[in-house]
Amino acid sequence: MRTHDTRPAVTRRQLLVLGAALALPGCGWRPLYATGGAGGAETQRELAAVRVALIAERNGQILRRSLQQRLASEGTAARYDLHAAINFGVDVQGYRRDGTPSRVRYTATANWQLFTLETPPRSLTRGTEQAFDAYNIPENQFFASDVSREAAERRMMDQLAEDMTRRLAVWFAGRQAAT
Repeated sequence: MRTHDTRPAVTRRQLLVLGAALALPGCGWRPLYATGGAGGAETQRELAAVRVALIAERNGQILRRSLQQRLASEGTAARYDLHAAINFGVDVQGYRRDGTPSRVRYTATANWQLFTLETPPRSLTRGTEQAFDAYNIPENQFFASDVSREAAERRMMDQLAEDMTRRLAVWFAGRQAAT
């Protein structure tokens, strides 16, 4: 004997998602890194023309490498120079009974500025990005604590690089739309 399925063929959520997918292109929305359209390809060419200046200290090197992986493209002549500086803040979030910290929260702030390579350089845009991460400090396991800290710092540098790249892409796309 067959039972009848009383569920609607299409749920409200599915209709909402379908409606949004159909409406977005009509309002001018397009993916930021789209390669199919002229705007996306132009934004990618502009991002590839960004040279990342040296950033001080080890975490600066990690941030610079992460930015270069997202921005640089072989064979593209540099037209822009990106300068960045990183600041860290530390908050202790947990303590053991003896008063030693058991959990630490890091805040990384990157202030950045995009310049032309003209002489003299002209400032085009600037911004500030923040990333947060936390890690536990195991009791009497100093190596594990160092590894946790380094992993948190690396994740924050990757997040800052992603945020900076996204902001630059939005700026380049807006600049193209204005012309």
